Amino acid sequence: MAELVDKPRQVGLLRSSAVVGIMTMVSRVLGLVRDMVIAAAFGAGTGADAFFVAFKIPNFLRRLFAEGAFNQAFVPVLAEYQTKVTKADIKRLVDSVAGALGLSLLLVTLLAMLGAHYITWIFAPGFNADPQKFALAVEMLRITFPYLLLISLTAFSGSILNAYKQFAVPAFTPVWLNVCMICTALWLAPQMQTPVMALAWGVLIAGAVQFTFQLPFLYRLGLLPVPRPDFQHEGVRRILKLMLPALFGVSVSQINLLLDTVLASFLQTGSVSWLYFSDRLSELPLGVFGIAIATVILPSLSRQHASRSQEDFARTLDWAIFMILLIGIPASLALVMLAEPLLISLFHYGALTEHDVAMSAMSLRAYGLGLLAFMLIKVLAPGFYARQDTRTPVKIGIWAMVANMVMNLLLIWPLAHAGLALATSLSAFMNAGCLAWYLHRDGLLHAQVGWAKRTVQLLVANGGLVVMIWLVVPDKVVWFAWHGMERAWHLAALVVAGVVLYAALLLATGLRPRHLRAAA
Repeated sequence: MAELVDKPRQVGLLRSSAVVGIMTMVSRVLGLVRDMVIAAAFGAGTGADAFFVAFKIPNFLRRLFAEGAFNQAFVPVLAEYQTKVTKADIKRLVDSVAGALGLSLLLVTLLAMLGAHYITWIFAPGFNADPQKFALAVEMLRITFPYLLLISLTAFSGSILNAYKQFAVPAFTPVWLNVCMICTALWLAPQMQTPVMALAWGVLIAGAVQFTFQLPFLYRLGLLPVPRPDFQHEGVRRILKLMLPALFGVSVSQINLLLDTVLASFLQTGSVSWLYFSDRLSELPLGVFGIAIATVILPSLSRQHASRSQEDFARTLDWAIFMILLIGIPASLALVMLAEPLLISLFHYGALTEHDVAMSAMSLRAYGLGLLAFMLIKVLAPGFYARQDTRTPVKIGIWAMVANMVMNLLLIWPLAHAGLALATSLSAFMNAGCLAWYLHRDGLLHAQVGWAKRTVQLLVANGGLVVMIWLVVPDKVVWFAWHGMERAWHLAALVVAGVVLYAALLLATGLRPRHLRAAA
């Protein structure tokens, strides 16, 4: 009888989330450095708008296909294979998926490069009014689009590593994107006739580096893929069946953000860049904490469903929601109340003007209001995908996207680009609320013991944080007057003081580290 594959070792969810969070924090901090370099070098003008569109298209598809639908379909199937079949069977699954995924994405990439003109017209129709901006976006899209192929294979590799609880390597991998883009912006751009083109080449180089980085770790697991396209493989067929509806359901928030870009292309020059810079700041807590927690709970939820441990499943979801509230509420308050200080400290250098800061702050506040909803979606959606239910999130996603489009049209005229961000946030709350209701209806989400005390702790700690920010933060005029190092020191001191006060209030109301732990 063939020997079953070794099960992944048991590691606490808090510890796993911390590993992913720390690695992601490194990546996100470097991402902010990258955006500071881009803002200082290129500002929020024609070149920056064109690049952000050329980068956002493959990046959006990456989140939709690779980290979104594919990950949510592949991980539950792989988790089931881990509990039922041999390692040789798992290797055949990995090889078949690698071949099918790679071949499909190669064809998509070639077609997209040939049709870059039409894709740019679809995703940024407002650029037609500026032939120079449109042509630049098309040229850069042809360079950046192969990133989709490379980063999707990277995400596939990362899903395998995550399934075996090797979370650190996939979480660290995005660091290479930021390193490559910083290097090309600083050293390649001055050598080029059109300097902003260096950013597009940086994206392509980063895709190759990220994919190559993970291969040795797959080799150590004995799961280095040898691509063999086999669309008839039972596992591949199941993944495809799960992926098709998940393509939409898991990535509604990303679709909404992309629709913001489409509509923003019709607004004044700079609107796309203002949305980009504000979205980047809201992505920091979302990526460090929301995605980290979602990443580590999906394999656990999948195994709990496979072993029919419904109460463990409910406890894992409950733990994830509390962790999101614990981190997401203060993060949301900080983005709303500290919009200008954050943007001034990080981006107001070189070509980025005070007007750009003011405009970005408007959309940052709107995204900040929806941050908690964005984070909740990340941890609620795995409750469906772990059970291989992709239809329910699709149905909810359709409602949310329709609501977002209606609100976009209602809010874009009075609030311009900020109205687009606000519509995205409001639709995200609708999405999260519906996901939670359906999980509750299915008996998989119900309040565990202790929520009354937790609610008091959250209210006290966040109330104290709001009062502190209100009392001690100087006016934006003062932030503009400070030089870069003064801004950095004041922002760092404010963050440290806020974290210390928040933690102290939580401790004072009875929260202890042991209350944050959960078994995998």
